[in-house]
Amino acid sequence: MAQSVNITELNLPQLEMLKNQLDQVWTGGRDAPQPPREVEFLSTSIAQLKVVQTKYVEAKDCLHVLNKNNEGKELLVPLTSSMYVPGKLHDVEHVLIDVGTGYYVEKTAEDAKDFFKRKIDFLTKQMEKIQPALQEKHAMKQAVMEMMSQKIQQLTALGATQATAKA
Repeated sequence: MAQSVNITELNLPQLEMLKNQLDQVWTGGRDAPQPPREVEFLSTSIAQLKVVQTKYVEAKDCLHVLNKNNEGKELLVPLTSSMYVPGKLHDVEHVLIDVGTGYYVEKTAEDAKDFFKRKIDFLTKQMEKIQPALQEKHAMKQAVMEMMSQKIQQLTALGATQATAKA
């Protein structure tokens, strides 16, 4: 269980250590195990979820071309991200959906829309779960840095006062 610490009671070196813990700055030896970088991990997780969510949104948006008016129309079929072959839109009622690890599922266009909506909603909820933890870590780091600044100003003022008193 995490301990609660009043940062106003910490001295400057202790604040620096706390800041490093929040940053997860790696200061260990070459062979020592590296601690997890929580803020970096959370940020990367959110970015990856957004990439996947964008793919699902794009796929869902593309389903609007599947209507009777477009049946039999010519289109370009991607073989790679930069190579296409001509084709014709034959079946506007069914699609194959990549569900991961090389598996594809045939669905109607309506079922595909529902599938993509569920995936988008799920990813949104996952990002909403991660975001508060990331914001909390950033807020803690900001509070520590502000306290460090105050302590440095106090030490500077104290040093100037002592120098004036000696002169």
